[in-house]
Amino acid sequence: MTTAPSRQPQVRHPLFARIYPRINAFAEAHGALEHRRELLADAAGRIVEIGAGTGANFRRYPPQVEQVIAVEPEPRLRELAERAAAVASVPVEVRAGRAEELPVPDGSVDAAVASLVLCSIADVPRALAEAARVLRPGGRLYFYEHVRSTNPRFARKQRILNVVWPLLAGGCSLTRQTEQAITDVGFTIEQARHFDFLINGRTTPSSPCVIGVARKAGRPDSE
Repeated sequence: MTTAPSRQPQVRHPLFARIYPRINAFAEAHGALEHRRELLADAAGRIVEIGAGTGANFRRYPPQVEQVIAVEPEPRLRELAERAAAVASVPVEVRAGRAEELPVPDGSVDAAVASLVLCSIADVPRALAEAARVLRPGGRLYFYEHVRSTNPRFARKQRILNVVWPLLAGGCSLTRQTEQAITDVGFTIEQARHFDFLINGRTTPSSPCVIGVARKAGRPDSE
């Protein structure tokens, strides 16, 4: 059964939404652009992008992508995403909605993309269950996220900073265990690359990152 659209699709972070384009531009200048290209290189068919933000991914989708349904709850970021959709490399439709209640029918997309968004979603298990709901059998989840460090000392630093970090960064958490959350809802991780995202050779609290692909159970109709 298809989940109904959320009655409260908007999430407002007006200050963060104003500064995020600068943060993203800085990150892309130091490597995030290549990370986005790596994430999306094999994406194909019909895609739902969860928490599209400013639409930074739109021009990175390869030509085998038929359509992107980009879901974004924050009004200012959604406006920027709509502008980015107008010059995207593939057809993009921007929709208001939350990751926990995607405005997309059951089993209607070939892939879902979560790019630097699972850190800030309030209910990650529910959001990932929604991704599984809208994916066809055997569909893929492409994820690029910063995560909790496997280094105990660095992870402790992240836990301490996480007391105030979400308040300053639009709800972003430094301590998410994203791969565990993905497997907990039934996805199988097919590949994952872990790395530290260094800025001018230095770590930041959000440096530990992962880029990967997970598959929903079931066989694609084409197989």
